[in-house]
Amino acid sequence: MKFMKLGSKRDSFQSEGSSVRYALSELATDVVVNVAGVRFHLHKFPLLSKSLRLKKLVSDEASDVEIQLSEFPGGAKAFEICAKFCYGIAVTLNAYNVAAARCAAEYLEMIEDVDRGNLVLKVEIFLNSSILRSWKDSIIVLQSTRSLLPWSEDLRIVGRCIDSIASKTSVDPSMVNWSYTYNRKASSSSSEIRSSEKIEHVPDDWWIDDICELDVDLFKRVMIAIKSKGRMNGGAIGEALRTYAIRWIPNSVDALVSDANVVRHKCLVETIIRLLPSDKGAGCSCSFLLKLLKVAILIGAEDSSREDLTRSIGSKLDEASVNDLLIPSQPTQATLYDIELVRRLVRQFVESETSSRDSKIVAANDFVLGHGSWLKVGKLIDVYLASVAHDPNLTVSDFVALSDSIPDAARPIHDGLYGAIDAYLKEHKNITKSEKKTLCVLIDVKKLTTEMSMHAAQNEQLPLRTVVQVLFFEQVKAVVSGRASNVSPDENRRRMAADSAGKSLRKQMDELKVKEEAVKNGKVAKRGSSAQLLPSRSKRIFDKLWKGFGSAENKSKSSETSGSGSSQSPVSTIRGEGKMMAASSSRNRRHSIS
Repeated sequence: MKFMKLGSKRDSFQSEGSSVRYALSELATDVVVNVAGVRFHLHKFPLLSKSLRLKKLVSDEASDVEIQLSEFPGGAKAFEICAKFCYGIAVTLNAYNVAAARCAAEYLEMIEDVDRGNLVLKVEIFLNSSILRSWKDSIIVLQSTRSLLPWSEDLRIVGRCIDSIASKTSVDPSMVNWSYTYNRKASSSSSEIRSSEKIEHVPDDWWIDDICELDVDLFKRVMIAIKSKGRMNGGAIGEALRTYAIRWIPNSVDALVSDANVVRHKCLVETIIRLLPSDKGAGCSCSFLLKLLKVAILIGAEDSSREDLTRSIGSKLDEASVNDLLIPSQPTQATLYDIELVRRLVRQFVESETSSRDSKIVAANDFVLGHGSWLKVGKLIDVYLASVAHDPNLTVSDFVALSDSIPDAARPIHDGLYGAIDAYLKEHKNITKSEKKTLCVLIDVKKLTTEMSMHAAQNEQLPLRTVVQVLFFEQVKAVVSGRASNVSPDENRRRMAADSAGKSLRKQMDELKVKEEAVKNGKVAKRGSSAQLLPSRSKRIFDKLWKGFGSAENKSKSSETSGSGSSQSPVSTIRGEGKMMAASSSRNRRHSIS
C-alpha cells in the first residue's frame, strides 16, 4: 500500500472523552470548531493561514469564537487531518483516508491561492502519482468514496478510480504481479502454495474477485467502463457477473425475499441482467441464467429485465438441462411448473436460430443434417415433458402446446416424445378417449425405434388405432428390409415378398383372434407367446386393415399377368395401403401412414 507523510512536528492533539479534542500549546485556544459532534479547541492563526473557508467564517479580531461545520465530508477524522496539516504536525495519508482528506481540504478551501503547497495540491499529487497507479489502492479508495458523496463524485475521485481499475483489468496477465489482487478467495491449501511458491501463470480473470467486493452501484460502473474499452472478452464479463451474483445473492429464499433486503436484491439482479453480454457464444452459461431467472421471478424484478433475460436464455437453450428448466409456477398458475415460460424460451430459441445467418437447417426425410442445437433442444423438451407429465394439474392442451413448439425437423426420433406421452397417460388415467387421441396423434410411428415400437404395441394405455399404426409400419419395415437384402429383377421374388408380407400380417390377426377367444372363454395366454403382443381390442379397425391389405395383395397378383412393366413392388404396395388406411380414418391426424 502506498502512503505519504505530511508535516514533521510531534502530535500535540489531546482528547477529553470521545467528544473533545484540543491542541496542546502554551497559548490558550481561541476558536472552537464543531464537526460531527466533536468539539475541536484550536488556534485561529494556523487554521486561517491555510483555510479560506475558515478565514471567511472567523475574523482575526474575534476571540473565543465557536463555529459549526455541518455536513463535513469525512467527519471528525478528516477534519483532524486538515487541522494537523495546518499545525505542521506529521500525518500519514494512505488509500484508506486519502479520499476523505481530499474532500475535507476542498470543503475548507485549502488551495494554492491561500498558501503555496497547500493540502489540496499535495493530496492531488499523491492520488495521481501513487494511488491511481496501484490496483489494490484504487479499489480501496473507490470503496471509501461511497460515504463521501457528493464531494467524491464532484472531485472526480470516483471516476478516476473507476477508469484506473478498468484500464488495469485489460493489461497482459504476464505483466501482473499476483500480489496485486485484493480479496481473492482461495482454499487454505491454495493460499499456502501461493505463499511458498512463485506463481508462474496469472489467469486472465485475476481481477474478478477483487471488484466483486464493491457495492452494486460501483460494480455496475466499473463493469460498464470495462465493457466500453472493448478489450475484455464476453467470457470474462460473464464470469465476473456470475461471481458477483454468487457473492451477494443469498441461497435462502427467506433471506432473498425479506422485506429488509428485497429492494437491494432486486436492484442487484436487474443490474446483473443489464450487464449481460449480448454475444450468444460468450458470457454466462445457460444454467446460471436460468437460476438468475428463478431469482428474478421470486423478487419480482421488472418485466423488461425478465424479458431481456428470457431472450438471453432462449438464444442458448441448447445448453440447458432439464433440472434448470423446472421453474416453479406463479401463484396464478395451476401447474407445479411454469410450462408457459418454457414455451416462451423455446420460441425465443427458434426465433434466434432462424434469424441467425449461420444457423440453417437442412432437412431430408424430416431428419436434421446441419445443426445439432435443434436436436439438443428437441431432446431437452421431450425429457422435460416426461418430467412434468406427473403433474396432476397439467392439461392435455398444455402438453400438446409445448410439444408442438418444437419444429418437426428437431425431433427426428420420437422415442422421447412417446415416453413422455406414456408417462402422462399412466398419471392421468381419467382423461377422455378424445384427449388420448389428441396426445397420440403427436407420435409419428415412422420415427419410433424397433424397441419403442414393441413397447407401444403392448401398451394398453394407447388408443387402438395408434397400436395398429405401429404394427403396420413395423410390417412395412420388415418388407423393406427383406427387399433390400434380396434385390433382383426376378418378378417371382417380388410376388414372394408380397405373399410373405400378407401371410405375416394375417398370422398376427389370427393370433389376436385366438387371444380374444381365449379371454372370452376365461383362458389366459401363456407368458411370452406372440398372442401377447396386443391386448384384447375391437375388431373393427383390424377388419379394415385386413381388407385393405388383402385388396392390395390381389392387385399385386393381378398386375403380374398384365406384364412386367405394370407390376408393383411390395414396398409400393404397402405404402399405397398405408394411404388407404389413413383415408379411411374419420379423424384428421397430423401423421398418417405413408
